[in-house]
Amino acid sequence: MPGDVLWTTPSARALAAQRLPGALIRLGREHRAWTLAELGGRLGCSASTLSRLERSARVVDLTLVQRAAVEVGMPPHVLVTSLAPPDASARAATRVAAPRSRSAEESLMRRRSLFAVAAAGPASLLLGLDDALAQTPSISARAAQLDRRLVRARGLYDEGAHDRLLGALPALIADAHAAAGSRRELDQARLSTVYSLASALLIKTGHHDRARITADRARTWAEVSGSPLAQAAAAREMAIVLRHQDQGQAAARLMTSAVAALEATGLRTGAQAAGYAQMLCTMAYTAARAGRRGDALAMTEEARRAAGRLAATVPEGRLFPVTPAAVDLYAVGVHWALGDAGSALEAGKDLRPEHFPTAERRARMHTDLARAWWQWGRPEQTARELLAALRASAAEVRDRSAILSIATELADRHPRTQGVRELSAVIGARFGG
Repeated sequence: MPGDVLWTTPSARALAAQRLPGALIRLGREHRAWTLAELGGRLGCSASTLSRLERSARVVDLTLVQRAAVEVGMPPHVLVTSLAPPDASARAATRVAAPRSRSAEESLMRRRSLFAVAAAGPASLLLGLDDALAQTPSISARAAQLDRRLVRARGLYDEGAHDRLLGALPALIADAHAAAGSRRELDQARLSTVYSLASALLIKTGHHDRARITADRARTWAEVSGSPLAQAAAAREMAIVLRHQDQGQAAARLMTSAVAALEATGLRTGAQAAGYAQMLCTMAYTAARAGRRGDALAMTEEARRAAGRLAATVPEGRLFPVTPAAVDLYAVGVHWALGDAGSALEAGKDLRPEHFPTAERRARMHTDLARAWWQWGRPEQTARELLAALRASAAEVRDRSAILSIATELADRHPRTQGVRELSAVIGARFGG
């Protein structure tokens, strides 16, 4: 049987529908008459690791699954089907057919009790997102308004309305999955973008394990869509997750590959040029966090050069909203990460709130300057910038643990500094400080 026919057989279709990518890999391996050791050798993993992957009903290492699927010749659409969450109707049928054990009932009661206290807060919203990542919810009544809703969701991110965005994501994910069933590249790229947005939110709020899942899915759908911009956006979110998980070298390799793919487009459009500049900014910051000063500064200058051809105002709906001022703001972060507070403040001395169209970016300008002032040992200037950040978008201080840590340490060490009492009152109102 030819390899391409294998993936249209009833057994292959059934395994994909049952969301069993490991079993599909085994099907492809056996079709090629390869042993576990032979395929493992091609993938650089042990036979036992591959055996666990083939037998598991849960994807632990998506990168290995993707590589194995390519090796055995699995078409991208089959892999994507097998990786998609089970649909809601299948989930409901399973729940009706399977009686719940006493231990399962007790477990469910404990789970409900655990989240009852925070039913109106971020914990319950995170639980809703967890459920959506495990099993796609039913399609909503607004499924036909996806583009408009995605713009609104980005607007919530830009406003710092993290809780509202978290609440909107499950339905957006469900409807984007339904649209991607068309197999049109545009619909697949949109789904990737939804997952990238989810990753950006989860990274900002410190939920890096969840962000790893959404970034993985963003990359899978971006690769299926073939869109270089969607691929770049997904690679960027994954690289940021890897950086937060102390995998800086892996993040750098991923970004280098994504930038090369963007360069291969010729950067003929403004959207491609903006993506290139944004990726260079992220690479520069990643290099700075790794202590690679020369690379970080060189990439910052290249990003500044690339952004020079971009307008100061970002067109609506652009995936990478980069401007020359945004690159200067990244330079502040790069110098801070290199431990050079003076250069960070010099890089940001001409930045003004009016340079940034969104509340999230205006607040980010203030928090980045606050980090630099704090690094330089200037509590009054730190308090001033943190208060400005709170006024622009309180979530940029409250929901980012690194910034909240500076604010609380400032209050502990310099309680009489001008602005600190007001800062403490605002933070304490939410965190019981």
